[in-house]
Amino acid sequence: MATPYFQLRYDTVPSTQNVARDSLEDLPILVLARSQTEGRGRTGKHWQNAEQAVAASLAIRLDESDLRPFSLMAGVAATRATEETFLKWPNDLLFSEAKVGGILVERSSGVVVIGLGLNLWWPNAPSGMGALYRDDPGDDRYAEIGALWAAELMRIVEGDGWPIDEYRSRCVTIGSDISWDPAGAGRGIDISKDGGLIVDHDGLVETIYSGEIRHLRHG
Repeated sequence: MATPYFQLRYDTVPSTQNVARDSLEDLPILVLARSQTEGRGRTGKHWQNAEQAVAASLAIRLDESDLRPFSLMAGVAATRATEETFLKWPNDLLFSEAKVGGILVERSSGVVVIGLGLNLWWPNAPSGMGALYRDDPGDDRYAEIGALWAAELMRIVEGDGWPIDEYRSRCVTIGSDISWDPAGAGRGIDISKDGGLIVDHDGLVETIYSGEIRHLRHG
């Protein structure tokens, strides 16, 4: 039987991550908002708000010995909820080669807060950014997608292991020429069981776990 969880909906909040963490009691809690004034991405980067978007954060208590790659698990849940999206390792969502969303995981003292930021409609998106819909999908779409993502994520979290083969099938970094910080370049070839990116770097195979990844284009 699936674990029940609470859901809180807002129009705008400073940060769904903070609200979810501060509101967590015994049961998991999902916080949904159309926009954030202090939303953040990995390494503290500010998250830009699209004209229509969903910001969702799921806070849950987990044993500190559970070291599964929650960022990648949340990415799989996002592709299930949106179907036509793909994944750029480790935490970006792509649609038609443009970034439309991202995952942020924050963990401390047995609490994991997993966040999703997803652009739904953005007619004048900055270069390299995009959205799922060409037209305004309506005021309720943010809650529908956010709730579907959380339900899929809860199924994954409550299961054994994590769906690595499903992640591999949706990850466009595998098979791509890439560069990464600091000063690395090569080709993504696989995902390790613990969520690292396996790369071929001038014939040397290694696994990386952090750093900014850039897909290289040719021609």
